[in-house]
Amino acid sequence: MTKTQTSPSTCLAAGAPPKWPADKTIDALKTSMPLAKLEEAYALMLRCRRFEEKAAELYQQGQIRGFCHLYIGQEAVLAGCRAASKSNDDYITSYRCHAHGVAVGADPKALMAELTGKAAGVSKGKGGSMHMFDPAAGYWGGHGIVGAQVPLGAGIAWARKYMGDDRICLTFMGDGAVNEGAVYEAFNIAALWGLPALFIIENNQYGMGTSVARAAAGTLHTRGESFGIKGQRVNGMDFFAVYNAVQGALERIRAGGKPELIEMVTYRYRGHSMSDPGKYRERSEIEEWRDSSDPITSLGKVLLERGVKEAKLKELDKTVKAEMAEVEEFALSSPVPTDAELMTDIVPEGASR
Repeated sequence: MTKTQTSPSTCLAAGAPPKWPADKTIDALKTSMPLAKLEEAYALMLRCRRFEEKAAELYQQGQIRGFCHLYIGQEAVLAGCRAASKSNDDYITSYRCHAHGVAVGADPKALMAELTGKAAGVSKGKGGSMHMFDPAAGYWGGHGIVGAQVPLGAGIAWARKYMGDDRICLTFMGDGAVNEGAVYEAFNIAALWGLPALFIIENNQYGMGTSVARAAAGTLHTRGESFGIKGQRVNGMDFFAVYNAVQGALERIRAGGKPELIEMVTYRYRGHSMSDPGKYRERSEIEEWRDSSDPITSLGKVLLERGVKEAKLKELDKTVKAEMAEVEEFALSSPVPTDAELMTDIVPEGASR
């Protein structure tokens, strides 16, 4: 897979979805990719969205406190990445992290328990919405400091190279994080040492409430060029475009190439966090993105064209919703951490490591 979708060379302003040119390679994937793989990707996107919708419900009920950043609308990015990567590749991201945990195979019950501050959570109820980790699944967070995960992702990639395995670290960041200095320090060392790293910018059009066009000069996918890092921009609302770009990048990196960067042009339907009313954009803008580009609807249409019955898709959604009801029940019925838990997972002053 060598050809990828590209859009006009300027930074996108918030507004209508961009018009992507036709791409024969991506169109061919719609008919050639194994049907089972497409159904798996569709189910993953459904699980990510239904999990986040359930989290929104629990937040509104006061069961989840503090910040809560939802991923609704961006599911094609994760589905495409998971379909293109190996099951043991590493993932690290920012604080919009719940869906990433679901995608890499962390237990949704433990993820929701973490959101509700329960001892059964993936971080023992002490990390909450923004600090989720599951090393056994190759999931390294969940980081609350903007851009902090990028040098950490480079460090994970360095560890993989040092150990001599072929795992690649997929490091996700938002469009707002791309302006952080630590990001470029990570780019520099990753390129200098030839680290097995794929940097992914999830450009959902807004850093908190500011359009990317008002905050970022130039283009995002070229931010690594001065370090020799190949960059490309793809339609992050299209599972096939994401899969095509990520598969090609991972193949080149795994073959001993340099790190690469992909800008995924995507869109979040909800506010920056649950406390954000989103008054900086018109509702018509959200509706236009959803109506024309929704990743779940788009892949669902392809499945129907491939002969999958609509009843099967509806039954799958029903099954996923039932799973999320069990996730909710588990989280709400789990106990809170004990007082003694306050003193675990820390290094007391003066103690030897």
